[in-house]
Amino acid sequence: MRIIGKSILYILTAVCLLSGCRSKEEMSFSTDPVDNVEALWEIIDTKYCYIEDKGIDWQAIHDEYIPRAAALKKDNQIALFDLCAGMLDSLRDGHVNLYSAFDLSYNTAWYDTFPTNFSSSLQALYLHDYRIAGGLYYCTIDDGQIGYIYYPSFSTGFNAANIAWVFALFNNCKGLIIDVRNNGGGEITNAYRLAAPFFTEDQTIGYWQHKKGPGHNDFSAMEPMVLDLSTLPEQKWHKPVAVLCNRRSYSATNLFISMMRYAKRAVIIGGKSGGGGGMPMSYEIPCGWMVRFSSIRMFDREKKDIEQGIEPDIKVTLESTDKDDIIEKAIEWINGQYNSLLIEKD
Repeated sequence: MRIIGKSILYILTAVCLLSGCRSKEEMSFSTDPVDNVEALWEIIDTKYCYIEDKGIDWQAIHDEYIPRAAALKKDNQIALFDLCAGMLDSLRDGHVNLYSAFDLSYNTAWYDTFPTNFSSSLQALYLHDYRIAGGLYYCTIDDGQIGYIYYPSFSTGFNAANIAWVFALFNNCKGLIIDVRNNGGGEITNAYRLAAPFFTEDQTIGYWQHKKGPGHNDFSAMEPMVLDLSTLPEQKWHKPVAVLCNRRSYSATNLFISMMRYAKRAVIIGGKSGGGGGMPMSYEIPCGWMVRFSSIRMFDREKKDIEQGIEPDIKVTLESTDKDDIIEKAIEWINGQYNSLLIEKD
């Protein structure tokens, strides 16, 4: 994977240094419930980066779960897994997972109580006769007047040639919609690539810092995240661009949304994004299961944490059954912006 920008290289290096599992010499294998819950609790206590920010009383969690672990039968691995997963759910973090040979835990509380704001059947009214360039699904809408890109996952890459073909189709359009609703994230490098065409010069788009000690507030100094255009696609888009998001726009998608707030002629439309401002690392507990959790936290350009999500510039809830209200609002906004630009030229 090609690294984009020195800031990303530094982040990924920090993850590599922090991540990993203990060697066999350092770790004694055990299926004892108390050993595993205690080890899991300590890993989160010393390495997870959002305990204080989220106001979690992690000691109280310890005092609740250790007695419950002691009451489990030592050979009941499924019950132990469920207990550990329940403890991790207290973190309310989509980046926190527990991996075993028989199950994977994940938390959904961070989006369950929010409007869905996405319907594939309604989207299909707009996304038809589309083409696919890398991971980008694209077509024109509104009688060919507006470009529409749906990007379902930042795990699927694209390159400069893909962007060039997409922009060629949209050359005569009034503006562009980038729909990243229900995009759960993926590669940060792809977030940088997709944002690059909307910036004309290098700039700091955020900051990051990592845990450097066992204390809940033991962090390194903030380091800038720089959008280095010299390593990114050269194609540029100078017309209005609307980014559509919902609560399931998470992780790398959340970072992309944060970056796009600094792009000229860009607007964020839809619902609050899902957050996921941390970068995960993995660690092993005595029974051999792996726990994944956030160890590096990211901030926007104003040094505000983006873990809890980003509010849209224009909030729209999907309510209609015969149209996508969020796409329609984006069309309305782009037409308004385009007309304003014409007036400015006159």
